[in-house]
Amino acid sequence: MSKKITDNTIIEISNVSKIYHIEEVETVALDAVSFKVIKGEFVAIMGPSGSGKSTLMHILGALDLPSSGEYVLDHHDVSKLDDDELAEIRNQKIGFIFQSYNLLPRTTALKNVMLPMAYADVPKPERIAKAKHYLELVGLGNRLDHTSNQLSGGQQQRVAIARGLAMNPAIL
Repeated sequence: MSKKITDNTIIEISNVSKIYHIEEVETVALDAVSFKVIKGEFVAIMGPSGSGKSTLMHILGALDLPSSGEYVLDHHDVSKLDDDELAEIRNQKIGFIFQSYNLLPRTTALKNVMLPMAYADVPKPERIAKAKHYLELVGLGNRLDHTSNQLSGGQQQRVAIARGLAMNPAIL
């Protein structure tokens, strides 16, 4: 499903709400949130604890769907996709850099960066070349064969950044 939006708009959130139901308790995590993000724009999401930041990030990352409203990412109406389509959007359009890195501990930096490309069926020679490029870009060209548990916390973070960039995502 595609929807035409302004050419420079990468994200458009319109009246997005998220309501959690736990037993008889209803919790409104997001209430009719609307905003746009233009390609190349840097955006920070800030607020007090419990204000819906994590819920919004889960929706933006296509890890969760809104209860109501519309989320358009790079001309795709994410709010109406099924699980397989969401997985494809996550792999093709979204680069994740997790706070806890989420690297495979006994896997080399090179293979950790190659992982999302393997799921996208990128040919192995191209995966290797791109992974090396991004690891060199973050200053780890000399650590390609080190496993993540052999790297410092800062180096692990840079591997996670390289992995997030590897698929040239629409959003990071």
